[in-house]
Amino acid sequence: MELSLARVDYLQVGVTAQKTMRLLPASGRAATQKVVVGDQDGVVTCFGMKKGEPVPVFKTLPGQKIARLELGGALNTPQEKIFVATGSEVRGFTKRGKQFLSFETNLTENIKAMHISGADLFLCASYIYNHYCDCKDKHYYLSGDKINDVLCLPVDKVNSITPVLACQDRLLRVLQGSDLLYEVEVPGPPTVLALNNGNGGDSGEEIVYGTSDGKLGLTQITGSAPVHKWEIGNEKKRGGILCIDSFDIVGDGVKELLIGRDDGMLEIYSFESVDEPVLRYDYALSESIASVQGGCVGKDGYDEVLASTYSGWLTGLTTEPVHREGGSGEELKLSQEMQSKISSLRNELEHLQMKVLQEREKYQQSSQSSTAVSSVPTFSVNDKFTLNKDDASYSLILEVQTAIDNVLVQSDVPIDLLDVDKNSAVVSFSSCDSEPNSNFLLATYRCQANTTRLELKIRSIEGQYGTLQAYVTPRIQPKTCQVHQYQIKPLSLHQRTHSIDHDRPMNTLMLKGQFSFAEIHSWVVFCLPEVPEKTPAGDSITFYFQNTFLGTQLESSYRKGEGCFKSDNISTISILKDVLSKEATKRKINLNISYDINEESVRHTLKLIHPKLEYQQLLAKKVHLIDALRELQVHEGNVDFLLPKYRSILEEADQLLEEYKKQPAHLERLYGMITDLFIDKFKFKGTNVKTKVPLLLEMLDGCEQDGLIAFFEAAA
Repeated sequence: MELSLARVDYLQVGVTAQKTMRLLPASGRAATQKVVVGDQDGVVTCFGMKKGEPVPVFKTLPGQKIARLELGGALNTPQEKIFVATGSEVRGFTKRGKQFLSFETNLTENIKAMHISGADLFLCASYIYNHYCDCKDKHYYLSGDKINDVLCLPVDKVNSITPVLACQDRLLRVLQGSDLLYEVEVPGPPTVLALNNGNGGDSGEEIVYGTSDGKLGLTQITGSAPVHKWEIGNEKKRGGILCIDSFDIVGDGVKELLIGRDDGMLEIYSFESVDEPVLRYDYALSESIASVQGGCVGKDGYDEVLASTYSGWLTGLTTEPVHREGGSGEELKLSQEMQSKISSLRNELEHLQMKVLQEREKYQQSSQSSTAVSSVPTFSVNDKFTLNKDDASYSLILEVQTAIDNVLVQSDVPIDLLDVDKNSAVVSFSSCDSEPNSNFLLATYRCQANTTRLELKIRSIEGQYGTLQAYVTPRIQPKTCQVHQYQIKPLSLHQRTHSIDHDRPMNTLMLKGQFSFAEIHSWVVFCLPEVPEKTPAGDSITFYFQNTFLGTQLESSYRKGEGCFKSDNISTISILKDVLSKEATKRKINLNISYDINEESVRHTLKLIHPKLEYQQLLAKKVHLIDALRELQVHEGNVDFLLPKYRSILEEADQLLEEYKKQPAHLERLYGMITDLFIDKFKFKGTNVKTKVPLLLEMLDGCEQDGLIAFFEAAA
């Protein structure tokens, strides 16, 4: 059966955070449900539908930002009590809007995630998890990395309280009381958790997770170890997953998975006789989807998928047909209904236009008076700066609650801007004077009307570190701009991983000195991405990393007064040595640095680089031939006389050009890495080989792997 859904926009509230919209249980079978949503103005809005129009049930006064909204109630009864987390407080409301709870927690930070099960309340700040029972503190846990979401397996099915934390370091942490039971490795940083089928499946132990890099998976959390059921990669390169729900939208008795992503994609996955879900339907909204729920909202008997977006729009995809079938009487009735709706919307629009004109005049008069006070309009920006493992690039996503006019991007380190298919903005580059001001990039993105979300892709060079700045100017009057800064770290292309291959030839860097555990941790945070800012618990820590561009690895172990860094790439060790000694000098700490260089590691790294080098050289050669071959084709009329390899270049010309365009300066990057490797190898021996670099670059073009290794060894 083909799924056909029609879009309906209900109303707009303020900017909303992740998981802040829910549907209250229906009063009868097939009856419409009330919608409750909390926004960043601190307002809880509850509304129902009457004659196709949203009718408010209640609305609270503004306050602190609402970070989470959950439904609760006694176990095995309708969950119709509304709980909101604002700051470090949890408030409870009845379905009529009467406040019955104001619970000030003992958390020093704002609540980031919340889950409710009967009398049990599970709250998480950035690193801290707290479990309360009847508002009394029961259990506490300090996580090793930031907590993104929290969930508890259904108590009535599992017969024990089993909380699960989704943590930024690609782990699900399963707790028992205040202790860690075990950790579950997942393929990306998990951003959201949901019970499979809404109830944890038959066993009550099944959890669906979504990651910030767009992957989806199901894991069974048993009492002793996890059982991975299925995992779906992000083949279509869509956004990160922000919300998950289970609902039977098809009406076949099996619940589908509803997924909302941060690029505005709403997806419906169905379980068609196989264990792994299959994408059944998708719909693109223009902004990130903060919450998604399945239910009956617009009309009795018609199910729909309701989504709340970042800027506060509540949008439904309903099964109700747009064109009703029936006699002329019903068609006439529909047209009259539509006409009255259109005229009421027209009146509302005229009223709003008049109000805008009046307010604008009022502002002009007040701004010109002698007692005028300048007022800068505030606006909310939702930004995300993440490293993509697939193409070793950073995604910078900027989302504004109103239309973006332009974004100016400035960088004090050399970076490449890569093409993004979804991006419709017009980019223009300004020339930079990099010498006195360290200004390497100045680019302006001019957005089309009604663009609220902009995605940029950049690639950095390891060893060159600094700051990337984005100046965001929305289409509001008076003109105003917000600056957002992002750190480009010295080892910016390294990504955290759970384990590494210890059999590789490793180079070692050892540090000793009068520094504390917190000080060396702050240096590692400065050097590498995806390291938690909070100093880890315990006396020592080990982190593993993988270079997303080359596949080389790094092991970082340190404690008070001692640090050990191992990598199969000499350049990584060289960058760490330079940056760590510079950071220690800033703090006037004397470091004792020693290193152990493994000659075999150079050969190993060259073997990793060479296939990429060969591929890029071949791609560049093919692209340079395209124009000449096309000219031949036009001149000769056909290309039958050409060799098969040249004919295939013509056939694949568009794909080759597209790939080449997406990877500017890729070949130069590889040349740069080989040059750095060459210089670093001899730097550790105390030899300066910079004079031999032109010779190395000369021989790189079309050089065999063995020839390259021989050059490195002969230069000694």
